[in-house]
Amino acid sequence: MRIVSLLPSATEIICGLGLRDSLVGVTHECDYPADVLGLPVVTMSRIPKGLSSAEIDAMVNSQLETDSALYSLKTDVLEALAPDLIVTQALCDVCAVSADEVNAIACQLPGEVEVVNLEPTCLNDVLDTVLLVGNAAGCTEVAHQYHAGLKRRVEAVAARSATIAKENRPRVAILEWVDPLFDGGHWYPELIELAGGTPCFGDRHGPSRRRNWSDLLAAAPEVLLVALCGFNLHRTVQDLPLLTNQPDYVMLPAAQTGQVYAVDGNRYFSRPGPGLVDSLEILANLLHPNTHPLPGGLAPAMCISNEEWS
Repeated sequence: MRIVSLLPSATEIICGLGLRDSLVGVTHECDYPADVLGLPVVTMSRIPKGLSSAEIDAMVNSQLETDSALYSLKTDVLEALAPDLIVTQALCDVCAVSADEVNAIACQLPGEVEVVNLEPTCLNDVLDTVLLVGNAAGCTEVAHQYHAGLKRRVEAVAARSATIAKENRPRVAILEWVDPLFDGGHWYPELIELAGGTPCFGDRHGPSRRRNWSDLLAAAPEVLLVALCGFNLHRTVQDLPLLTNQPDYVMLPAAQTGQVYAVDGNRYFSRPGPGLVDSLEILANLLHPNTHPLPGGLAPAMCISNEEWS
């Protein structure tokens, strides 16, 4: 089978199923696992490199208002790869090629091409995409084993968190963007609860939303985690002053107690794939390090001090 992935999270799933050798094409954003680098790239972005966060937000809004796609397929590359299976999504117009475009082009490719569309809005949905991709790729048994292993890790975190008293569960907010502010929706509130926190900023199973500073102040998070969508930790660090230099930043309980952190949002949290289990374990260790030891191979969230980023 020849598989093309149009999502970084799908690429991770495909490789986790042991199908790396069947993967023949990926997106320009697929960077994990490392051995997918160098595969033919079948997408391109209309967002130029080097833009500020505010400029990216403005361009995204402009494109979406005119129904212009943010990403497009390299049709000639895709045709040359002759895939049997294409894995894509229709959950977020900002995150991938339009599902309509994918389906239209798939109909023009030679042979019978199956298109699998992933639309998870919660953690269980994300884990179930492993089964969906596995079934489509003909490795159902392996998919169930992989799925069960991920579920066991989630259940282990949940079991440890169940021992934490309600009064010891801090109010937690996760930011997906800082200029402007975006909260973390979909699976973010669920991850916070599983990790032993109380979500206070973001809608469960709903999309991330643009928010005002007054909203964040009203939420009064005791722990604030910056996990910028599509940005690695190095790029996130560049944007931290946009947060910490806000006049009202010092009014946040998390800022007053030094409980503001940053992580690689590109690798963790924003990608709806197996990496969300890693994200849960990182978050749990951040909130309750004595209850949740950090598994080997995972880096802890980086603490931000007011002095360092002001």
